[in-house]
This record gives sequence, structure tokens and C-alpha cells, in this order.
Amino acid sequence: MGKKEPLCDSVGGKGCGLKKVIDIVGGKWKIMILCVIDRDEVVRYGDLKRAVFGITNTMLAQSLKELEADGLVIRKQYDEMPVRVEYSLSKKAKTLIPILLDLKKWGENNL
Repeated sequence: MGKKEPLCDSVGGKGCGLKKVIDIVGGKWKIMILCVIDRDEVVRYGDLKRAVFGITNTMLAQSLKELEADGLVIRKQYDEMPVRVEYSLSKKAKTLIPILLDLKKWGENNL
């Protein structure tokens, strides 16, 4: 029997992949934002605000900026008046969705 792979070699250390994931999708709002964008594919700010119950404008704006900076959300701005901005998932974020679905199923079965 082979050696079991640890979740992190250096638990919480610089090279820990799990810590990196938690850093970019952790917190109260980011996974919910990703869920809405995944469901609707292309979402405007106001639609996100209405869909994520309880989120403030400050937290939504900050979370979207961080998700964009981490390469999970694509922000597309149209030069119209008034300005229209749409958010969609990047290819990298789309590879995260099946993992989030597994976590959802685990939560439904175990919590």
C-alpha cells in the first residue's frame, strides 16, 4: 500500500495548495458570487446584488475585484451610457465548479 498523500506538506505554509484555494475563494461571499455567475453565465452587478442575499455594495465590489485579480471572474465593460458591466467565469473558475459541486453534495449528505 502506497503512502497517503497529505492535504498539505507544509500545513498552511507558502506552498500549500489548499491554503491558496481558501485564500482566493474563502470568506462569506465569494463562493456565492461564483454560484450566481455559474448559474446565469453572464451577470450584471445589480443582478448579482439582488441574487446574493445580504451582501453589501462594498463587499460585492471588493469580492468581485479580488475574484477578477485572482483570475476567476472576467469583467467586461461596454462603452455605453450608462456604462454596462458584465461578469462571467474564467476558464480557470469553470474548472473549480465541479469541486464546489462535490463540496455541496458533501454538505447535503453530512451536515
